[in-house]
Amino acid sequence: MAGRDVRPQRTGRRDGHGRDAVIAAALRAFWRSGFHGASIRDIAEEADMTAASLYHHFSNKQDILRSILVLTLQDVLAVTRVAVLRSGGSPAGQLSALTAAWVEFHAEHRVPALVSAAEMRYLDAADRSVVVALRDEQELMFRQVVEHGVETGAFGTPDPHHATRAIINMGTAVSSWFRPDGSLTVGEVGLVYARLALALVEARRA
Repeated sequence: MAGRDVRPQRTGRRDGHGRDAVIAAALRAFWRSGFHGASIRDIAEEADMTAASLYHHFSNKQDILRSILVLTLQDVLAVTRVAVLRSGGSPAGQLSALTAAWVEFHAEHRVPALVSAAEMRYLDAADRSVVVALRDEQELMFRQVVEHGVETGAFGTPDPHHATRAIINMGTAVSSWFRPDGSLTVGEVGLVYARLALALVEARRA
């Protein structure tokens, strides 16, 4: 996925003139102009369809934004959940795999990550609550791994709550600076941040 700025293709047949096309077009439009600066007409033109056709898939611009945020969060939750399950039982192994997956997602899918962070404020209360619930689920995944490490003596941090927040936030920030033609590959960045995460929780050698 390295170097791609739009969401990964989800399971199922991809319809070039359906919802996926609208979401990809909206991501580009929101990235260029922001949520308020991009009109439905702009998004429709970017998706190579009429505004009337776009309304067959989404009721309004906020509906598109909500879908972008929800799908992006669902994707990263799936990726990080698999990483933890495949990592083995040790807290250090779980945190390393979880952090690497989190960081690599934000390096590979920069535009969805940045649009989600910048434009979430434009959601109404009901839509925002859906997104916040998904974000809380992701934070809980990190927190459970860190707290388990503290409980078992694998991690020495006296403040697992703030250590967890720091790991999440430093991973999110990767989307603001990573470039696929830079000095580090996606995988290398993931490994670097996995080591930083272990340092933050004061991981103890076995």
